[in-house]
Amino acid sequence: MRKQKTSPAVPAPGEGKRGEEGYLGYLLRQAAGAYRLRVERTLDDFGVTQAQFATLTMLSAYPGISNADLARLTVLTPQTVSVIVGNLEKAGSLVRKPHAVHGRIQHLDLTDSGQALLKKCRERVQKLEGDLTARLSPDEERAVRRWLVGVATADTAQP
Repeated sequence: MRKQKTSPAVPAPGEGKRGEEGYLGYLLRQAAGAYRLRVERTLDDFGVTQAQFATLTMLSAYPGISNADLARLTVLTPQTVSVIVGNLEKAGSLVRKPHAVHGRIQHLDLTDSGQALLKKCRERVQKLEGDLTARLSPDEERAVRRWLVGVATADTAQP
């Protein structure tokens, strides 16, 4: 009789390599995935995804930017941003305006309904942000923010 091989049990989030002994890069990805899912569940009844929320947020913060700039700001591919922009435009949340000099470049701006949608989404996401920092002191939160920015900008730092 042959002995059947059994696979090791897959650890739950927070356990084994998915816990404190795991690689930091994996833990960042795991945390980002879990947070994205929370945001999407929170915004689901508005029909807004986390990527759409990021798009609305960046368009509000930087009105008139191009698709290419929006892709860089949202850390999404240009193809994904193009689909998101098309869907938000169809929904009436944003408008495209031609660039004054470069005919192929279009500037993007939120409409009044896009601003209203973003406001409703922000209220819910701010609650999630509060949950993330609830157990951190202000100094700890600043340290986490500095660390995350450092991780994100490490490749751009000057030697």
